Amino acid sequence: MQDKETGFTSKLVHAGSSPDDCGSVVTPIYQTSTFAFESARQGADRFAGKADGYIYTRIGNPTIKALEDCVSSLEGGAGAIATSSGMGAVTTAYMALLGSGDHIVSTASVYGPSRTLMEQHMSRFGVESTYVDTSNVANVERAIRGNTKMIYVETPSNPAMQITDLEAMAKLAHENDAVLVVDSTFASPYLQRPLELGADVVLHSVTKFINGHADVVGGILIARDEELAGRLRKMMVLTGCNMDPHQAYLVHRGLKTLSLRIERAQESAQRIARWLEERRDIDWVRYIGLKSHPQHELALRQMSGPGAMICFELKGGLEAGERLMNRVKVAALAVSLGGVETLIQHPASMTHSGMPREERLEAGISDGLVRFSVGIEDVDDLLEDLRQALDGSPAA
Repeated sequence: MQDKETGFTSKLVHAGSSPDDCGSVVTPIYQTSTFAFESARQGADRFAGKADGYIYTRIGNPTIKALEDCVSSLEGGAGAIATSSGMGAVTTAYMALLGSGDHIVSTASVYGPSRTLMEQHMSRFGVESTYVDTSNVANVERAIRGNTKMIYVETPSNPAMQITDLEAMAKLAHENDAVLVVDSTFASPYLQRPLELGADVVLHSVTKFINGHADVVGGILIARDEELAGRLRKMMVLTGCNMDPHQAYLVHRGLKTLSLRIERAQESAQRIARWLEERRDIDWVRYIGLKSHPQHELALRQMSGPGAMICFELKGGLEAGERLMNRVKVAALAVSLGGVETLIQHPASMTHSGMPREERLEAGISDGLVRFSVGIEDVDDLLEDLRQALDGSPAA
C-alpha cells in the first residue's frame, strides 16, 4: 500500500500495516522497552546498522513504525519520525537542522509555543530568528540573511488562518541554501501535502486531526529525502522524545477515519462560516472556504479543501468573546482542535498568552479573536448553539 497510485483513503486504512506472525490484521501494541537478539552477531550488526531489526523502543518499535510508514506514505515522504508531542516534533526539527549562528525566518502567527521555544530558548544557544507575515512572499525575502538556514511556516496559521504560498517559499528557501519546514497541522495530509509543493520537512501535531479523538498527545515529522530523515531521527533518539507504542496504536487507529471526519466537519464549517459572516454582531470571519478570505484563491490552488477551522472577531472585543465562550453548550471551551468534538477557545488568554501583546497584535491575533474548531456533530445543533450564545437567549 505504499504505491503512489493507491487512493488516499485506501492508504489511510492499509499503509504501514501488515499481518504479523499470528495473522493479526491490525498491528499489535508491542509494549516492550527492549528486544532480544538471536545471537551476539545479530545484536552487533543491528547496532552497527548492518542489519534491520529492533533494539530498544526509543530507537524504534514495530507499532510506532507502522504509524510512521503510514503517514510517510500519505505525505509522499522518504521517512517519518513519530514523537511524544507536537512540540517534540518542533524541537527535533529546530535542534537537528539549526546551530549556533544560524538564522530562521518564520510565520509571525505560528503556534505560540513554537515561537516561544525559538525566541526564549534556542536563542540562548545562538540561533537568531525573525517573524513576519509569510502570506506576503516579499516579507520573507526582506527577512532573509546570509546565515538564514531555515524558513519555517505554518499554513494555515494558528489561529489567524493565514495561507502561505508553499511553492514560492520552497523556491525562495532553496535559492538561499535553506530548508523549508512546514507545520501543516491545520490541514492534515488529507487537505495539503507540502512535500509535493517543494517543502523539505512537514510536521504535524498528531494530537489534532490525524488522531482526531482528543485522547492522545503526539507529533510526527516527515522528510523529503533519506538524509534529512536520518538527521531528524538521530536527534529524536538522542533527545528521547519518542512516541510510546500505545500512543502510536491509538493514533494509527484514529488515522484510518481521517478523510471521513474531515469531510463531515468541513461541510459543517462551510455552513457555519457563511452564517457567521451574516451576523451583525461579528466584525469579521476568517475561513479559507469563504471568498472574503484574503488568500482564498491561493488556498484553492494548494489545498484540496478549506478544512474545519474558523476564527472570527465579535464586536465588543474581549468581553464579548468571553460571554460567547461562557454561554456555549454543545461546543466545549477547551484548547486543541481537530477532534470529533467542536471546541472553542480564546487565543489571547490561552494558547498565545505567552506572546507580548504588541507581537500578538502584529501577528493578527486580536484581543477578541475566537478560534472555533468544528467537529462532526449535527450542524444544526452547532448553529443553534452559536445562535443562543450570541443572542443570550434560548430559541422561542
